[in-house]
Amino acid sequence: MSTASLFITSAGVGLAIAAPVGPMGMLCIRRTLTGGPRAGLAIGFGIASGDAVYGLIAALGLVGISQFMLAYDRPLHLIAGLFLLYLGVRALLQKAPADDTNDAGNGKLAQVGRAGAVRAYASSFLLTLTNPQTVIMFAALFTTLAPRGAFSSSVALTTVGGVFCGSIAWWCFLVTVVSLARHAIGSKLRVAIDRMVGITLAVFGIVEVRRAL
Repeated sequence: MSTASLFITSAGVGLAIAAPVGPMGMLCIRRTLTGGPRAGLAIGFGIASGDAVYGLIAALGLVGISQFMLAYDRPLHLIAGLFLLYLGVRALLQKAPADDTNDAGNGKLAQVGRAGAVRAYASSFLLTLTNPQTVIMFAALFTTLAPRGAFSSSVALTTVGGVFCGSIAWWCFLVTVVSLARHAIGSKLRVAIDRMVGITLAVFGIVEVRRAL
């Protein structure tokens, strides 16, 4: 398999991995609705970056790190569950904005600032790192995609880069769709959606906590 074919195939895998709407997808949707596309993209890049870190660990054969993370699988799931539960409860308790505009009623929806985007990126990046089983997924991926007898660091990095780009493509698509819907629907419906996402995040959090116990 050529480098280009390997990259395209890996990108397809990354897209397929990211596309199912789970807790991270819900988090991305919520932040896009409440903070705009910058916040949503920050969440997406944080998720893709976390996956890339685990991909590199698997690619470079850092067995010690991967074994350490897998050994603390339950505590990490507990941390992830509590954080998702916190985000869900926070969304449910958050008061609806007094109006649907920014300053002076200029008709613009609220947009998160640079500092908010950095926080969104950091939170999603760290939350993604609480799932060390991603290392196993990437190890299996490398075994499947790498040419027989030709596994090397360049092949591994090409695979990781492809998965990262495929994942980013999905998050960009999701944020674009949600952003368009955000401008098309009213504030009451956005609040209702935000509440539904909050409930879903809380449920995912409870599932993760039970998984860790």
